[in-house]
Amino acid sequence: MSDLTKNGILNAIKKVDDSNFNKDFLIVNSIKNFDVKDNKLTVDISITIPASADRKKLEGKFAESLKKEFSNLADVEVNLDAKVTTHQDTSKNAILPGVKNTIAVASGKGGVGKSTVAVNLAVALAKDGASVGLIDADIYGPSIPLMLGLKDKPKVFQDQNSMKIVPLSNYGVKVISIGLLVDDNAPVIWRGPMASGAVKQFMTDVDWGELDYLIFDLPPGTGDIQLTLVQTIPLTGAVIVTTPQEVSLIDARKALKMFTRVNVPIVGVIENMSYFIAPDTGKKYDIFGNGGGSRMAIELDAPFLGGIPIDPQIRIGGDNGIPIVYDAPDSEHAAVFTQISRNLAAQIHIRNLKGNSAAKMEISLDDEE
Repeated sequence: MSDLTKNGILNAIKKVDDSNFNKDFLIVNSIKNFDVKDNKLTVDISITIPASADRKKLEGKFAESLKKEFSNLADVEVNLDAKVTTHQDTSKNAILPGVKNTIAVASGKGGVGKSTVAVNLAVALAKDGASVGLIDADIYGPSIPLMLGLKDKPKVFQDQNSMKIVPLSNYGVKVISIGLLVDDNAPVIWRGPMASGAVKQFMTDVDWGELDYLIFDLPPGTGDIQLTLVQTIPLTGAVIVTTPQEVSLIDARKALKMFTRVNVPIVGVIENMSYFIAPDTGKKYDIFGNGGGSRMAIELDAPFLGGIPIDPQIRIGGDNGIPIVYDAPDSEHAAVFTQISRNLAAQIHIRNLKGNSAAKMEISLDDEE
């Protein structure tokens, strides 16, 4: 039997198997409070789970595991707090007061499927019950409107002393893109400062309301727009998308190191086009190599969120404006995106728990002075 401590409780609940949470992402800070009175243990646990999950069922599983671990207790009560945690930062709150978390999806080079990943992650998070926004920050090559089947122009309204843009919405995701504001065939021929200014406006002049996650689909590389974003708003974290081959990994490493240099946490590496399963034989082919993304994550001490296989349906869904997570929700590929989105949500939750606890400790030390 484990000791009745936060670590002991953590070890007990880690024995629970449930598809709605990843036990590997449970940390000591997940145990918010525990108390024993009249031989009854009461535990408050904070984790990230889909809004659609049966919370009571999960609380019951945790309670049963704790009863087995601490058999001398008469009863166990588990209170599960499964709300999306907030990245606490005064600068972020001043610019995007209703947004809990800001996530950049980036890549070192083009052609790795970054926008496809960003779209399906956003839709998967929304399907799990989160409120999600998506900024298409790729000013010169906006593809998000096509991938989400959006063609209308956003509306504008007067808000006190300023004009606000109403983002369009589809599949539960609020979206803004330069592609919604210019003609379909009109190229955006702007210098860097103008493009960076547009991204700033997408943050300040759009009526985002209350969001759990605001995702930025960045252009490839490490240029003006990336620097503008990290200098304008403190990001909760960045996700790096790569493919397995070395030519992609070289540039992905540069993108990852850029974010670490400006103190943006890397909340995950995603490997796209990881492998191909032949539909006629079921044989697996590593077309672009094998395991490059996971090796890079280990090498650079970043979480590996998962690998996405090549499948024509993913491409077809993007071209038709119907993300595969929505179009084929029961498919293996939709399940992969869903799991990666939950891994991402868990990593953000862990970052927030650690960061917010550190901030509280700093405040309390200041108070003591």
